[in-house]
Amino acid sequence: MENKLKHLEFIQLIITRMNVNSFLLKGWCVTIVAAVFALYASNQNICVIIIGVLPTIIFWFLDAYYLTQERKFRGLYNDVAGVSDNPRQLKEFEMRPDLYTKGKYSYFNVLFSKTIWLLYIPLNLILIGLYFYLK
Repeated sequence: MENKLKHLEFIQLIITRMNVNSFLLKGWCVTIVAAVFALYASNQNICVIIIGVLPTIIFWFLDAYYLTQERKFRGLYNDVAGVSDNPRQLKEFEMRPDLYTKGKYSYFNVLFSKTIWLLYIPLNLILIGLYFYLK
């Protein structure tokens, strides 16, 4: 039982790390968009605005990656804890996020999940809309 608790603790630490990375990416993305607006305000060059779209797209894909990994480790956690509907039989201290690939664990599913697209799509639409409005 002690080994199972330690295994769950290891998995929880990984989940926390993925969550922190996702949170930091969101913060950096908002900071870059604010910097793009400040840069535009200082030199009135509309090309700066469209350049801001690339980092937001990169952060969107990176954030989806970390959220995908987090979901896979949550699935692993649930299986080790025995709270899944159909728990997988895993060896002691086995870390196998590669077993979780379909449904809510797929990258494409996460890429357009509510927690991801509600930030990145509006930011990109604002940047692109502002670019065409000022052009």
